[in-house]
Amino acid sequence: MDIVKHNKSAWDNYVDKNDRWTIPVSEQELENVKNGNWNIVLTPKKPVPHNWFPDLKGLKILGLASGGGQQGPILATLGADVTIFDNSEKQLQQDKTLSDKFDLDIKTIQGDMKDLSVFADNSFDLIFNPCSILFVDNVLPVWKECFRVLKPNGILMTGLINPISFQLDEECLKLIYKQPFSDLYSLPTEKLEELKNNNEALVFGHSLTDQISGQLDAGFNLTNMYEDNWGGESKMDDFLPAFIATRAVKRLQ
Repeated sequence: MDIVKHNKSAWDNYVDKNDRWTIPVSEQELENVKNGNWNIVLTPKKPVPHNWFPDLKGLKILGLASGGGQQGPILATLGADVTIFDNSEKQLQQDKTLSDKFDLDIKTIQGDMKDLSVFADNSFDLIFNPCSILFVDNVLPVWKECFRVLKPNGILMTGLINPISFQLDEECLKLIYKQPFSDLYSLPTEKLEELKNNNEALVFGHSLTDQISGQLDAGFNLTNMYEDNWGGESKMDDFLPAFIATRAVKRLQ
């Protein structure tokens, strides 16, 4: 099936349903940003350390699969030159609405995160990619494209998911799926059909090799990381952090 088309429709649907990851920041939050009070996330709860960022004034930032008006408007208010690239047109509209209202000059482009051919080589200083690679069936092209469009010494910040969290039954915390997990191939047919019929996004539990070594193989140096959880929303939180945030730098060739 066409994963990109299906997940585009699913995320458009999530916007209509006011999913938590589709609700843009408020006017008050943007006022707080102007006063130096701001945080953004790559994972559900833990804010990205401010020292992970260079000076944001005039910095060319690509918000990769980062639609929803949650990170882009904050970065733009801080003075960055922001482009948001996302599969969902309705998610992009959240950023465009705030950009127009507050004159943030955010550019929005719709497309598949595995194909950034709309951008030239060495176009951006920083890529901000909150947890979204779970919605692509193959993450390795994402890292290669990120490397290509970043300038030398450019920074990639991304949210990852521990693959074991896909393999567990969330209720009994028993391992029930083999790695790598895929909604398409791991789930029973009736469960997959239910997801499709309910217009739910399909997800993929990429190995840590693909998620981390994949960045290294693409040409990045990892410079920092931290772990995060669901903030008490999952039984898993009592046993392991489901999320990993990484900071990587494009190596000079």
